[in-house]
Amino acid sequence: MYFDGYGYHGTSFEQTYRCYPASFIDKPQIENGDKIIMPPSALDRLASLHIDYPMLFELRNVATERISHCGVLEFIAEEGMIYMPYWMMENLLLQEGDIVRVKNMTLPKGTYVKLQPHTKDFLDISNPKAILETTLRNFSCLTTGDSIMVAYNNKKYYIDIIETKPSHAISIIETDCEVDFAPPLDYKEPEKLVAAVPPSKALAKGQEAPAETEPKFNPFTGSGRRLDGKPLNYQPPSVSSSSFGSKDKRPNIANGGGQRSSAGSTSQGTTRETQGKLVFGGNVNRTKDPQKEAAKEPKQEQPPKKEEPKFQPFTGRKYSLKG
Repeated sequence: MYFDGYGYHGTSFEQTYRCYPASFIDKPQIENGDKIIMPPSALDRLASLHIDYPMLFELRNVATERISHCGVLEFIAEEGMIYMPYWMMENLLLQEGDIVRVKNMTLPKGTYVKLQPHTKDFLDISNPKAILETTLRNFSCLTTGDSIMVAYNNKKYYIDIIETKPSHAISIIETDCEVDFAPPLDYKEPEKLVAAVPPSKALAKGQEAPAETEPKFNPFTGSGRRLDGKPLNYQPPSVSSSSFGSKDKRPNIANGGGQRSSAGSTSQGTTRETQGKLVFGGNVNRTKDPQKEAAKEPKQEQPPKKEEPKFQPFTGRKYSLKG
């Protein structure tokens, strides 16, 4: 029960006080934890109650209904007043002299807490885990939604309590609690730079081209082959009019086929060229086997042998007898 100046009421401790920051008294160490300083009358009332130790309290801003939790350091404050860390007053949206309600609480031991630093420079400390463990030794409990302050190297770091288990408020006195960190509030993930790879290079490495860059169908881009089996760059020997007069290709004049074959070949060749059709081979080789002709290489004609000049009389110079 508690005594509010008018009598005893109930079986639990609950009292309203005016709050002031720790700068009002010579107790700067309370800024590095979550403990408050209460008046001596509060100790007398708490001693007469059957409460759990260590003593834990709920702090409530009556005007805004903001709630936090804390422990107690000493009972040396003036009556009707309490002194508390300034960062805790900021969490509760309290000003100097505002009314705060204090109530004793029993909190479960914490098993998990997730923290989120306000700035990423907290992670730049040489050993942030050791600094955090040392600082949390001055804390009795943690409440989800609070922002605690960690002082190190003449600098203040603020850390949000974004999750606690097994309850929204836990006790961290003599307990093994798992601590997890969320990315700092000012942390920005580096942008991924994706270099544009030309389609030609991607295909060279065996990668499949995207659907929008598939090559379109281009007709008549393959390689050709000759039907007679000869190479593409093969050029048939040119047939001149003088070759028809040679001894080895002279037509049989006795049978009367010379004029017909030459005339027929000339007329057919002219007709085919004027019609614009493709002619595979000459008219002379139409009845020959193309495979046998491909095996035979055209022989170079040897130049005709020069015949020795015969003696012809009366072909010399003329001389006059007159001298």
